[in-house]
Amino acid sequence: MNTPISYEFPLNERIRIFIRLEQLFQQFNHHLQRVSTFDKRAAISVLLDIVAIFKRNDLKSEVLKELDRHANVLNKLTNNQNENVDAQKIQELLAQLSEMSQKLYAKTGKIGNHIVDSDLFQSISQRCTIPGGTCSFDLPEFHFWLMQDDAESFEDLMKWSRPFTEIFEAITSILEFIRHSQITTEEIAPSGFFQITLDSNLPHQLLCVEVEKNQPYFVEISGGKHRCTIRFMQPSQDNQRPKQCAENVPFVLTRCVI
Repeated sequence: MNTPISYEFPLNERIRIFIRLEQLFQQFNHHLQRVSTFDKRAAISVLLDIVAIFKRNDLKSEVLKELDRHANVLNKLTNNQNENVDAQKIQELLAQLSEMSQKLYAKTGKIGNHIVDSDLFQSISQRCTIPGGTCSFDLPEFHFWLMQDDAESFEDLMKWSRPFTEIFEAITSILEFIRHSQITTEEIAPSGFFQITLDSNLPHQLLCVEVEKNQPYFVEISGGKHRCTIRFMQPSQDNQRPKQCAENVPFVLTRCVI
């Protein structure tokens, strides 16, 4: 079976941050399932990346705005009284969005401060900027924690990540909602090049390009909310830079509009 490779391209900064956080949370949860010292190190490293994003952005506010936007879209669908609209399903989705919003509104203080205020995490964060800077002789307290029983380390990791749970659940739901609001077409990129002009009257959030795995190209997408360029590139070989392919390339284009 020839499984396609998908390339996503967010069309605004909010969705870009959400997808980055989605990947980091998935990595963190992956490492939680392992028990080696290196998985514990990897989980801590990912957690520090998550904290860094939270420090630079007011994620609570951004997620709440997006939840409210989705609720408004669903309410408009309900008010249109379209026979093709599943009113019961929409009410279930609205209830989920409302519950997530209430949980986030109930959270006080800046999310992530519980880690920022930790001396251990501050030390790890400072040493992580140095290649190999978290060895046992650099951070003996970190080494002590790594050597504890797996159950104890797991409980610590769960405790440190718990304040992010509601945000993660909300971002997962938002991205799932967006990805399911698709307009999909089959396209051809002449000589590996394709350009699309996006309808400014539609709230485009995300583009997705799917190519068959056996095609020897990767996809570069650039642009913004009005126009995007898609190039099919041949991977670099023998120290040469990647270059655009010369063949016509069939692909599936998905525009996520909600």
